[in-house]
Amino acid sequence: MNKPLPSLLPALRAMANPHRVQILEWLLDPEAHFPPQQDGDLVRDGVCVGFVTDKTGLSQPTVTSHMKELESAGLVTSKKIKNWVFYKANLDALQQISQSFQAAAG
Repeated sequence: MNKPLPSLLPALRAMANPHRVQILEWLLDPEAHFPPQQDGDLVRDGVCVGFVTDKTGLSQPTVTSHMKELESAGLVTSKKIKNWVFYKANLDALQQISQSFQAAAG
Protein backbone atom coordinates (compact mmCIF):
# COMPACT_ATOMS: atom_id res chain seq x y z
CA MET A 1 0.00 0.00 0.00
CA ASN A 2 1.23 3.53 -0.79
CA LYS A 3 2.23 5.84 2.00
CA PRO A 4 -0.38 8.51 2.77
CA LEU A 5 -0.47 11.48 0.44
CA PRO A 6 0.02 14.96 1.78
CA SER A 7 -3.28 16.73 2.02
CA LEU A 8 -3.94 18.22 -1.39
CA LEU A 9 -6.21 21.03 -0.27
CA PRO A 10 -3.54 22.96 1.72
CA ALA A 11 -1.06 22.41 -1.12
CA LEU A 12 -3.50 23.73 -3.69
CA ARG A 13 -4.34 26.71 -1.50
CA ALA A 14 -0.64 27.47 -1.06
CA MET A 15 -0.04 27.26 -4.78
CA ALA A 16 -3.02 29.50 -5.57
CA ASN A 17 -0.79 32.51 -4.93
CA PRO A 18 1.53 33.44 -7.84
CA HIS A 19 4.29 34.67 -5.49
CA ARG A 20 4.37 31.32 -3.69
CA VAL A 21 4.43 29.42 -6.99
CA GLN A 22 7.36 31.57 -8.17
CA ILE A 23 9.25 31.05 -4.90
CA LEU A 24 8.66 27.30 -5.08
CA GLU A 25 9.91 27.25 -8.68
CA TRP A 26 13.10 29.04 -7.61
CA LEU A 27 13.60 26.64 -4.70
CA LEU A 28 13.39 23.66 -7.06
CA ASP A 29 16.64 24.86 -8.70
CA PRO A 30 18.28 27.11 -6.10
CA GLU A 31 21.72 27.24 -7.73
CA ALA A 32 20.19 28.70 -10.90
CA HIS A 33 18.23 31.38 -9.05
CA PHE A 34 20.27 32.42 -6.00
CA PRO A 35 23.89 33.42 -5.37
CA PRO A 36 26.16 31.31 -3.17
CA GLN A 37 25.54 31.83 0.55
CA GLN A 38 28.04 32.50 3.30
CA ASP A 39 26.18 30.18 5.68
CA GLY A 40 24.44 27.04 4.48
CA ASP A 41 24.56 25.18 1.19
CA LEU A 42 21.83 26.19 -1.30
CA VAL A 43 20.95 22.59 -2.12
CA ARG A 44 21.63 20.76 1.14
CA ASP A 45 20.43 23.43 3.62
CA GLY A 46 18.10 25.55 1.52
CA VAL A 47 17.94 29.21 0.62
CA CYS A 48 18.17 31.96 3.21
CA VAL A 49 14.90 33.82 3.60
CA GLY A 50 16.84 37.05 3.04
CA PHE A 51 17.74 35.95 -0.49
CA VAL A 52 14.12 35.04 -1.19
CA THR A 53 13.05 38.45 0.12
CA ASP A 54 15.59 40.26 -2.07
CA LYS A 55 14.62 38.30 -5.18
CA THR A 56 10.87 38.79 -4.77
CA GLY A 57 11.06 42.47 -3.91
CA LEU A 58 8.40 41.85 -1.27
CA SER A 59 8.70 42.87 2.37
CA GLN A 60 10.33 40.44 4.79
CA PRO A 61 7.09 39.88 6.77
CA THR A 62 5.22 39.12 3.52
CA VAL A 63 7.87 36.63 2.39
CA THR A 64 7.88 35.02 5.84
CA SER A 65 4.10 34.65 5.61
CA HIS A 66 4.39 33.05 2.17
CA MET A 67 7.09 30.67 3.38
CA LYS A 68 5.06 29.65 6.43
CA GLU A 69 2.10 28.91 4.15
CA LEU A 70 4.27 26.76 1.88
CA GLU A 71 5.76 24.98 4.89
CA SER A 72 2.37 24.42 6.50
CA ALA A 73 1.20 22.80 3.26
CA GLY A 74 4.26 20.53 3.32
CA LEU A 75 5.72 21.98 0.12
CA VAL A 76 8.93 23.29 1.71
CA THR A 77 11.00 22.49 4.76
CA SER A 78 12.89 24.95 6.93
CA LYS A 79 16.14 24.87 8.84
CA LYS A 80 17.53 27.51 11.18
CA ILE A 81 21.22 28.36 10.83
CA LYS A 82 22.52 31.08 13.14
CA ASN A 83 19.89 33.85 13.04
CA TRP A 84 18.42 32.93 9.65
CA VAL A 85 15.85 30.47 8.36
CA PHE A 86 16.69 28.51 5.23
CA TYR A 87 14.01 26.94 3.03
CA LYS A 88 14.13 24.18 0.47
CA ALA A 89 11.52 22.45 -1.65
CA ASN A 90 10.12 19.23 -0.21
CA LEU A 91 10.72 17.04 -3.25
CA ASP A 92 9.03 13.97 -1.74
CA ALA A 93 5.79 15.84 -1.09
CA LEU A 94 5.84 17.48 -4.52
CA GLN A 95 6.38 14.10 -6.17
CA GLN A 96 3.49 12.56 -4.22
CA ILE A 97 1.21 15.43 -5.23
CA SER A 98 2.26 15.05 -8.86
CA GLN A 99 1.60 11.30 -8.74
CA SER A 100 -1.84 11.84 -7.24
CA PHE A 101 -2.75 14.15 -10.13
CA GLN A 102 -1.39 11.65 -12.65
CA ALA A 103 -3.43 8.86 -11.05
CA ALA A 104 -6.57 10.99 -11.10
CA ALA A 105 -6.02 11.87 -14.77
CA GLY A 106 -5.07 8.37 -15.82
